[in-house]
Amino acid sequence: MNTPSPNIIREITPLSDKDCFYIAERHKTEFTYPMHSHLEYELNFTEKATGVRRIVGDSVEVIGDYDLVLITGEQLEHVWEQHECTSKEIREITIQFSSDLFFKSFINKNQFDTIHRMLERAKKGLCFPMSAILKVYSKLDTLASEKEGFYAVIKFLTILYELSLCEDAYTLSSSSFAKIGVHSDSRRVQKVQEYINAHYKEEIRLNYLADMVGMTPVSFSRFFKLRTGKSLSDYIIDIRLGFAARLLVDSTMSIAEICYDCGFNNLSNFNRIFKKKKECSPKEFRENYRKKKKLI
Repeated sequence: MNTPSPNIIREITPLSDKDCFYIAERHKTEFTYPMHSHLEYELNFTEKATGVRRIVGDSVEVIGDYDLVLITGEQLEHVWEQHECTSKEIREITIQFSSDLFFKSFINKNQFDTIHRMLERAKKGLCFPMSAILKVYSKLDTLASEKEGFYAVIKFLTILYELSLCEDAYTLSSSSFAKIGVHSDSRRVQKVQEYINAHYKEEIRLNYLADMVGMTPVSFSRFFKLRTGKSLSDYIIDIRLGFAARLLVDSTMSIAEICYDCGFNNLSNFNRIFKKKKECSPKEFRENYRKKKKLI
């Protein structure tokens, strides 16, 4: 089992063993809660919070007026920080629920297939587009005021189901940073992804991977991008950057040591790629994370 960084707060949530979920609705002028992780799954909605910076794993994004994110990775650090937000009418709805809300015989039924797949994807953090937010807004808006517990649960399950049908939701953290295993519907793609995860420190050649799955290099490149949404080179870079970001957070290794340890063979190239992908340098990424951590 992965152990969380000793400098990240492990939040103890108010969720009771006898409740299906815990909901907190807050109206506030600023975000002050530090970087943290928790065992419970979390659906977090923010309104009128333009300019807030959301950090989920190694994903850093400045959000707009509406933001809806599902996090199911128990070691996945996350925080919403004030950054450039000047709104004095921020609204936040946080819903936390246990991983055993859907017991196995339940979640594996066909009718819950889309929810099951969504919860798996959300181990890296899952961000929903405005179209999905509009679809569930009325239910989110009234969930906290639902007086009948049973109907509140039904309403919450409906929210999850509606969100699970969204095809445009995108994952936030890299799998390598989030320490999440790769899963693909294609055995050939999964075989290649597992090889890359195990050998990211080494030189990885297209011809070797194509031969591994019995395809020509050209056919394999096209097939891999179709199945993953990324070119092979971009996929390898993202995996290496995820491992590098994790070392920046969890280790005292120098940036040069991390660069070479994660399969990059040129420090200036590593710095350039990191800044392009993360919108900050490796040094800034490390410093930003350390500012937000609290030792307890």
